[in-house]
Amino acid sequence: MDLLDLLLDHDHWATRRLLDASGGLTDGQLDREFDIGHRTLRATFGHMIFNVPFWTAFLAGQPADGGFSADAQPDDRSLAALIGHHERSYAAFASAARRLRDERRLDETFVDHYAVPKSFAGTILMLVEHNAEHRTEALHILVRLGVPEVPEVDLGVWDYMVQNTKTSVLGVPDAAPTPSGR
Repeated sequence: MDLLDLLLDHDHWATRRLLDASGGLTDGQLDREFDIGHRTLRATFGHMIFNVPFWTAFLAGQPADGGFSADAQPDDRSLAALIGHHERSYAAFASAARRLRDERRLDETFVDHYAVPKSFAGTILMLVEHNAEHRTEALHILVRLGVPEVPEVDLGVWDYMVQNTKTSVLGVPDAAPTPSGR
């Protein structure tokens, strides 16, 4: 098992699981202000999701100003649009991260938007940890909104589900992750 694959697959799955858990919320609930995260669930998800393409551009050697970022988001931030952006941008991020790993370039550096050198590996881990921190805030908001059965999204639960799907004769658990197969 490759640790990068494990981290990327879990990060993608965990965020998607929280987006899915938010499916029954009204716009009012998605935009209700709290004293945590980016104040609302929608803004917290937007911050997480639109950071991904910003940093992916650096990993791919492209200018980061060519698309959305945590500060520059599209007008349509409906839950369906956020899920679509998450799926597309995370696929590109994971692909760039795996390409850098496969090319043995994780220790190489680039210069970010503040003219600070960063390693590819450090940037990948920064983004995964950034998402984990904001998922904790999103979980807190979901509980405060009274969402029933807020899902567990920690890596241990995800790993158990992956291992269970490899050995289970009963089929795939609900909302099972999709391991990269590497």
